Amino acid sequence: MTNVVANIVECRGVTKHYRQGAIDVPALRGIDLSIEKGDFASLAGPSGSGKTTLLNIIGGLDRPTQGSVKVDGEELTGLSGEALADLRLTKIGFVFQAYNLIPVLTAEENVEFILQLMGEAPAKRRARAREMLHEVALDGLENRRPARLSGGQQQRVAVARALASRPAIVLADEPTANLDSKTAEDLITLMSHLNQISGVTFLMATHDSRVIARTRRHIVITDGRIASDERRNSAG
Repeated sequence: MTNVVANIVECRGVTKHYRQGAIDVPALRGIDLSIEKGDFASLAGPSGSGKTTLLNIIGGLDRPTQGSVKVDGEELTGLSGEALADLRLTKIGFVFQAYNLIPVLTAEENVEFILQLMGEAPAKRRARAREMLHEVALDGLENRRPARLSGGQQQRVAVARALASRPAIVLADEPTANLDSKTAEDLITLMSHLNQISGVTFLMATHDSRVIARTRRHIVITDGRIASDERRNSAG
């Protein structure tokens, strides 16, 4: 009996064009891509290649000009803005280059915020936030605001927040770009560990060779097309 592989993301014929004055500029040119459940994948390519555009379309932050995008079996392209917001809240975790933490909230409150939007009861969301901060080794720092955390600690809070809602996939856009080498290595190790112990799917747009070396799947996009897609049995 053949095992059926669950695809968390399915892109079929995805194109994206932008208007610059009277000029139509293609950013994506017919992307076909599937991301399997449990993938730990990097998406690389030169600046302007389309990787961030593709990540934003998968995350429901942008819409394709043409084509089909499914996340966890749900077709995105016909959803209203409100329905897309609900899908982002419940099925997609985001980790951004600039952390995007709320400055006036503590680490714990930043992680709780997503759960509050989902309507979780205060005691339940507080327990989940503390659980996730423990998972990212931030015990004892729950009550610190972002300004009192290092860049690496802020990015760990962002990872905890992304995972708090138990999403189908975590999308990370240049997650190590603002970190020094040691902190970046620690973050990659943390995300790899979380992928392995919980099975959460990661797709990371990155220029960082350290991230690429640690992923089990490496996708390269050039001029809006998939140039290569390499699977590795293991990563260092």
